[in-house]
Amino acid sequence: MSVAIYNTLSRQKEVFETLTENQVKMYCCGVTVYDYCHLGHARSYIVWDTVRRYLSWRGYDVRYVQNFTDIDDKILNRARKENSSMEAVSKEYTAAYFEDMARLNILEADEYTYATHTIDGIKRLIHELEQKGYAYPAEGDVYYSVRKFDGYGKLSGRKLDDMEAGRSGRVDTAEKSVKKDPFDFALWKSAKPDDPSWESPWGPGRPGWHIECSAMVRDRLGDTIDIHVGGADLQFPHHENEIAQSEAATGKSLATYWMHNGMVNVDGTKMSKSLGNFTTIRNLLDAPDGPSPMAVRMFVMQSQYRMPLDFTEAAIVAAKNGWATLNEGLNFGVRHGEVLGESDRDVELLSESVAQFQASMDDDFNTSGAIAVLFTLAKELQRQGNLIVHEGKPDADAAKLQQQWQTLVHLASVLGLEAQEVEADVTGGLSDEEIASLVAQRTAAKQDKNYAESDRIRDELSEQGITLIDKPGGVTVWHR
Repeated sequence: MSVAIYNTLSRQKEVFETLTENQVKMYCCGVTVYDYCHLGHARSYIVWDTVRRYLSWRGYDVRYVQNFTDIDDKILNRARKENSSMEAVSKEYTAAYFEDMARLNILEADEYTYATHTIDGIKRLIHELEQKGYAYPAEGDVYYSVRKFDGYGKLSGRKLDDMEAGRSGRVDTAEKSVKKDPFDFALWKSAKPDDPSWESPWGPGRPGWHIECSAMVRDRLGDTIDIHVGGADLQFPHHENEIAQSEAATGKSLATYWMHNGMVNVDGTKMSKSLGNFTTIRNLLDAPDGPSPMAVRMFVMQSQYRMPLDFTEAAIVAAKNGWATLNEGLNFGVRHGEVLGESDRDVELLSESVAQFQASMDDDFNTSGAIAVLFTLAKELQRQGNLIVHEGKPDADAAKLQQQWQTLVHLASVLGLEAQEVEADVTGGLSDEEIASLVAQRTAAKQDKNYAESDRIRDELSEQGITLIDKPGGVTVWHR
């Protein structure tokens, strides 16, 4: 069975065919490094990390390149506000990006490319566009002549005539006198006082945002790549402009497949700083009752990647509970190794589970279906673990349990989900004697018909990862 990808360009699923057999050239639009990464970034980079991991698992040699926009008005504004420099701000938030992504178990790209490291390639591309009549200089700036590119709008489905009819005369007056057309966009911006700039045939200045990615794709991966990815908010105008620039210069398709992840909402409302519902990755993970990184990763993958994703308190609680179940299954072999014995060598994975997993992921990376396969395995291992604790033995043989566990661990790793140690922190440092004392206090409370106190102690122990089991005859046993 082949992988099918929903291609934004064609607006339909297509069988995935690479330019070179078994090789994938994949480019991801990265962050503008002026602030900490937020939930939208978490969603986007988890999605593309998972796509990359899965294609690698399917046998493709994936070359994954991601950029950093390290020259931009937002960066310069931050630098002025902090009495700092563009370089210092970029460096600080690039480092923060790597910290946040590592916590979410996102693999590093094969190569990171930076706008400020690609200035020569950017100037070369602008020069080509100018020579071919797609770009024109204007008072130190250089603009792309949108109407000269016949295919403009093919990615987003927008038509210039329709957009012009809806503008109602809203034209930026500062550019009105120098731009030939309101839709033309800047390839090169003339230097402003005290701003970083580079020398060019058009005078000192710096690149426009859109031309940066066109140049970086070309410099690192060539004229045409297999997959170009990014958030839905980049589809227009950024990716549309990338296509216009690159394809006008080379006469070739920029990318065979365009993929876009859906946006993030918070409690049903678009996330934004102005609404006060803006949350960074580190604030979410570092909150006292916040989810673990793996719970966030699993939560993101339980939704179809092209659809909007709503972060709500209830959704986070559900994700934490769901991850607890999955993590228990992933830890089965560690907790119950004595049951598995020496049967952990050369284990053949469960073919039915692998087939179901692959069928889901082959269908435009249906991670929710893939995770359902993981939950089926995890819940069975959870049941077997309960039998071991309560009855002293499972009702399946060791080889079967080993096969189920190894299949779960293997498939989970394809999605970047890895077991987390829970024993040390879950018990909160309670010794066996302390637990036994609390159990005795609860028994006494029950005998005195003080059920509120009894329930309080049970809840306290539960929060510490201790499960109580009341047996006939007033006997209570516990396990971590």
